[in-house]
Amino acid sequence: MTNERRYYPGIWLSLAVAFPAWILGKQFSLVGGPVFAILGGVLMSVVVTNKQHYALGFSFVSKRMLQSAVMLLGFQLNLASIFQVGQASILLIFTTIGTALITAFIGYHLFHTGSNESILIGVGTAICGGSAIAATAPVIGASDEEIASAVSTIFLYNIAAVLIFPPLGRLMQMTDASFGLWAGTAINDTSSVVAAGQIWSENALKSATVVKLVRTLAILPVTLVLGFRQSKRKEAGKHVKFSKIFPWFIMGFLTAALMVTLGIVPDRLQLQLINLGKFLIIMAMAAIGLGINVTEIYRSGKKPLTLGLFCWGAVTMMSLLMQWLLQI
Repeated sequence: MTNERRYYPGIWLSLAVAFPAWILGKQFSLVGGPVFAILGGVLMSVVVTNKQHYALGFSFVSKRMLQSAVMLLGFQLNLASIFQVGQASILLIFTTIGTALITAFIGYHLFHTGSNESILIGVGTAICGGSAIAATAPVIGASDEEIASAVSTIFLYNIAAVLIFPPLGRLMQMTDASFGLWAGTAINDTSSVVAAGQIWSENALKSATVVKLVRTLAILPVTLVLGFRQSKRKEAGKHVKFSKIFPWFIMGFLTAALMVTLGIVPDRLQLQLINLGKFLIIMAMAAIGLGINVTEIYRSGKKPLTLGLFCWGAVTMMSLLMQWLLQI
């Protein structure tokens, strides 16, 4: 088998798991395709006996295709959305992002979770769930087990937020605007933000979606900082060059967002590119699920879930506190 063809088995198997996961994600949007893909991949991995035969393909899909997916997701962002939220809302967004990252750092020391796992859960909580994890994972060199654990943790609290936020908001007598800000800053994944907003009202949905998209822009500085941090780590007694691990795919993400902002991408093409990016993320999650060692996830136990709850709780409370202080 030629070098190129050695990738095919893993790519085709990832695609076989991704396609039904994509369909299920459409039917059950609260769960989402990426979660179905990881779960399907994990189940399939139990019966895949010769993983070495698929390893190259799994690696290609979970790394290169994942980076391509992140670039394509830039087409869902219009940078002009920043100007649609007020200065107070921008401050609220940055405060909650900072809270999630700081809380993850504290939780890393309190609960003794792995370094990469803590970063992924922190970034996933701070920015945009699975998409942020997808963007960050290759920069920090996270393993498949760490990615799967982080995505699963974020998913759990996404579902909890959709179920808990609307009744809590009613109890606190929140307005459409305040609930939209709360959902947009304190719920991790875009699909869950949309779900919570739809449950509340049309106005809350619009507000929450814009805030969530502005949060997503934090992928850019966070990945650059993490890339610089990695470059300062010693490898075999030498510093790693920043240029070698610079997340170039993030520049593709920014370029795509700029193209949308300038209005040079037709609406139909934009939608197709966004959908392709989402499918590639599902395919990458399938490859991750197929390639992981289930016993490693089992060994991680309750620590990631505890850290996820710690981060999510801190962000939820900080969002409410800042709204009260800023009177928005």
